[in-house]
Amino acid sequence: MADLSQDLLARFAALVGDRYAVTDTHEIEPYQRERRDLYRGRAPLVLRPGSVAEVSAILTLASETGTAIVPQGGNTGLVGGQIAHDGEIVLSLSRLNAIRSVDPDNDTMTVEAGVVLDDIHKAADAADRLFPLSLGSEGSCQIGGNLSTNAGGTAVLAYGNTRDLVLGLEVVLADGRVWNGLRSLRKDNTGYDLKDLFVGAEGTLGVVTAAVLKLFPKPREVATAFAAVASPAAALALFATARAKAGTQLTACEILPRVGLDFVLRHAEGSRDPMAEPHPWYVLVELSSPLKGADVDATMQAILEDAFEAGTVRDAAVAASVAQAEAFWQIRLMLSEVQRKEGGSIKNDVSVPVGKVPEMLERGISAVRAMIPGVRPVPFGHIGDGNLHFNFSQPEDMAREDFMAQWGAVTDAIDDIVLALNGSISAEHGIGFMKRGLMEHIKDPVELDLMRAIKATLDPKGILNPGKVV
Repeated sequence: MADLSQDLLARFAALVGDRYAVTDTHEIEPYQRERRDLYRGRAPLVLRPGSVAEVSAILTLASETGTAIVPQGGNTGLVGGQIAHDGEIVLSLSRLNAIRSVDPDNDTMTVEAGVVLDDIHKAADAADRLFPLSLGSEGSCQIGGNLSTNAGGTAVLAYGNTRDLVLGLEVVLADGRVWNGLRSLRKDNTGYDLKDLFVGAEGTLGVVTAAVLKLFPKPREVATAFAAVASPAAALALFATARAKAGTQLTACEILPRVGLDFVLRHAEGSRDPMAEPHPWYVLVELSSPLKGADVDATMQAILEDAFEAGTVRDAAVAASVAQAEAFWQIRLMLSEVQRKEGGSIKNDVSVPVGKVPEMLERGISAVRAMIPGVRPVPFGHIGDGNLHFNFSQPEDMAREDFMAQWGAVTDAIDDIVLALNGSISAEHGIGFMKRGLMEHIKDPVELDLMRAIKATLDPKGILNPGKVV
C-alpha cells in the first residue's frame, strides 16, 4: 500500500474539502472504535464525501496511488469489517443520506447509502408502505452497511435478508468508475445479476452509494404473543404449529431464555415480566396481514390452543394493544444491550438448519459449561430461520478479563458444533476481520478460489477494505 505522506493525505482531503476531511485525533476516535470495543483502529484521515462524484474521485486517486480505503456506514458492525486496522483511510458514507425517490405504485424507494435505517422506515410509512428490515441498531445503522453485510434481523422469516429486499444498486468501483445499476424491475433476465456480488461483500469489491429497495403493503392487522415453553425443542414445536396454521401470516418467531428476560427486567427501565411465574424459555410469535379485517387474533388463538393441548406451551400472553405488543418486542430487542450490564459477553452469530436448533443449543451450552463453570448462556434470536445469537455472559464470581480471554476457545467450541450440524459460523453479521481466518477451514477450496478471483478482478490492487473477508 501507498506511504501515506502528508502531501498524499492533503490530496485526498482536497477532494472533499477541509470541512469534511477529519484529521483531528479526537474527532477521528468514533470512526476507529467499534461498538463492542473489541477493536480499535488507527486511521490518519476520515473522508466524508457528499456526492457520488466525490466518492468516485477518492477511489480514482486511491487506485492511482495504491492507497487502501475502508468504507464505513453507521459503524454498528460486529465483526470489525468497518474498522481501519492498519492505518488505512476511512471513507464514511454518512453524508450520502438522501432519499432520492419513493414510488408507491412500483413499491420501491431509491436511497443513498448513508440513510439511517429508521429514516427509511419512516419514509416508507409516510407512503403507506413497509420496508421490513428490522434490527436492534436501526436508529443508527445505515442502509449501505446493511447491504454490504446482507443484514438479517427479525423479519427474515417473512421477507428474507437484505439481499432479498434490493432491486438495484449504484456502486463506485475500485478504479473510480461508477456502475449505475439502479433498476427498479422485478424481472430483468439480461445476463449476470451483478448486484448480488456487492450485497454481502463488506466493501471489498466496491462502494455501494445508492440502492433501489423493495417496499411492501403495511400490515393492517397484527397479533403478538409471548409464550412460555420448557425447552428449545418445545419452542421448535410451537414454531411448526404456527407455521402450519398461519402460513405466510407468520412474520416473526423469536426464542429467548429466562436468564435473558431476567437481564432485561433488571436493567431496562419500565420492563415487566409478561408471565406470572418464571419459565425456562420463551417464544415471541407475531402474525400479520395486509388485509383489513383479517382475523389474525383467531389464528393466534388456534395456534396457542393446539400448543396448550399438545403440552408445548406452558403459559402465554397475547398482546391486547399496540403498546403491549411493543413491550413484548422491547424485551427481545433489549437483549444485546442489557448483557453489557452483566459484565463480559462472548457472542456468536450462527445458523443451522431449523430442525437442528435444539441440538445445537444443547450441545453448545453443555460444552461451554464444561469449559467455564458458572457461565450464563444467553442464546436468543430467530428460531424460525435457524439463526441464533449464541451468547454467553460471564460467571458472577469471575473477573471480566479472565472470562473474555476465553473468547477464542468458546467460539471454536461453538463453531465446531455448528459446522458438524451443517450450519454457518456467520448468519447475519458477516466475516469482516474477526472471522476471515476461518474461511480456509469452512469454505470449499473451489468456492474460495472463485471468491479470490472475483476480488482480484474487481479490486486488482487490493485497495478496498484489505484484510477483510478474503
